Amino acid sequence: MTSIQDTAPVSERTRVAVIGGGASGVLTAINLLVRSDDPGLEVVVHEASGIVGRGVAYGTNDQRHLLNVRARHMSAFPDAPSDLLDWALRTGRSSDPQGFLPRADYAIYLQDRLADVADDRLRIRAGRVLDVVPNGAGFDVVTERSTATADAVVLCHGNQPPRPLTTLDGAALPEAPWHVANPWELARLRALPADARVVVVGTGLTAIDTVITLLEDGPERHVTMVSRNGLLPKPHVGQAHTAWVTKVPDDALTADAVADAVAEECRAAAERGVGWRAVVDGLRPLTQELWRRLPLDERRRFLDVHARDWEIRRHRMAPEVALRLQSYRYDDRLAVHAGVLHAVEDLGERCRLTTAAGQSPVEVDAVVNCTGPLADVRQSAEPLLRALVARGTAAADPLALGLDSSADGEVVGADGRVVDGLYVVGPPRKGTLWESTAIPEIRAQAAQVAAAVVARTSRKVAAN
Repeated sequence: MTSIQDTAPVSERTRVAVIGGGASGVLTAINLLVRSDDPGLEVVVHEASGIVGRGVAYGTNDQRHLLNVRARHMSAFPDAPSDLLDWALRTGRSSDPQGFLPRADYAIYLQDRLADVADDRLRIRAGRVLDVVPNGAGFDVVTERSTATADAVVLCHGNQPPRPLTTLDGAALPEAPWHVANPWELARLRALPADARVVVVGTGLTAIDTVITLLEDGPERHVTMVSRNGLLPKPHVGQAHTAWVTKVPDDALTADAVADAVAEECRAAAERGVGWRAVVDGLRPLTQELWRRLPLDERRRFLDVHARDWEIRRHRMAPEVALRLQSYRYDDRLAVHAGVLHAVEDLGERCRLTTAAGQSPVEVDAVVNCTGPLADVRQSAEPLLRALVARGTAAADPLALGLDSSADGEVVGADGRVVDGLYVVGPPRKGTLWESTAIPEIRAQAAQVAAAVVARTSRKVAAN
């Protein structure tokens, strides 16, 4: 991939810093490069590892970890829906539009797509960004090694690591050999004994990937998945109808009214032989609009009452993954139940715990935190987020689901005003948009923000 050195005078360059090199960052960089023909543009992608395209979602090296969206919906470009399938065919991978590619393959796809448009305006800079400081004319981007200026900055830092595990009384789990605080530390999972007994806290898609690695690599292992409701994501199924056009109320919305409307549409679809999955898929283009129409208190109501049922239906697992889980349970190697960590006793290499009131303690070799990413940026351990929030350059959204931002992706500071030239793409916009974690939404955000940045930098060039 092409990179350049700082040879042109600063006054002749227009630099855009993209913070994060996962899917959000790569898609943003691609859009910046293809939307601008300015030879003075520099797009600097800051990625801690120096390797773009992976991020948390696609950084796995386990080929058994599959995408949870069919390949036909995962193109990097909404106006070229077959792009991923064409790439898969050319590179000898499955080009089944109904299939689910390995996550690691999707990282390679993103890397290839960036390489296709890369020219001498692109730079990949390894190292962690510690701060982004407004300087009047733009920003100072402070890294572990140096400080550089930028005319605009796009935050594409993706999901944070999981929120820390605690017991029912709020006590944090200690750092210990048996405590796997980050489920993507696959080396630690693989190093567990071949007959290890493991508790996975969480029952979402990340937890499922963790279970696959644990049980496929250790045929004698046993895993217990625990979450407050004990619900697994629903599986995808083959269906003739890809979407169902759902009618939603035109007047003021409430969370309960939306839930009732969806339930009614599911009943109407069922009467015509169409499954609920088509209803959920048909709602996807409307979800962000519905979310923005809900008053803040109604968004809270949705989170408290309806969100979990929506999540397990909206974010489904590949059919082959569902079959794996079914076989594990049939062989009595996997158990799934509702519960929490009531008590945990550190035994050194192992621990003793209970996950339900009155339960007899059991000894296990590992507890893996799969509770999902920490959303509240005020509690983040990431240096960049801590610095931005401490100074007020950025703030948590009212629901603490990510960063406060405008509907157009501009970061909103602690004073409630847009920070000129500072944008955000991807999962941190969940509080503003709700649907903000999957490729179809992220690619749209990347295109929208890139267009705004190019327009902004073009005005600067014209003014000079």
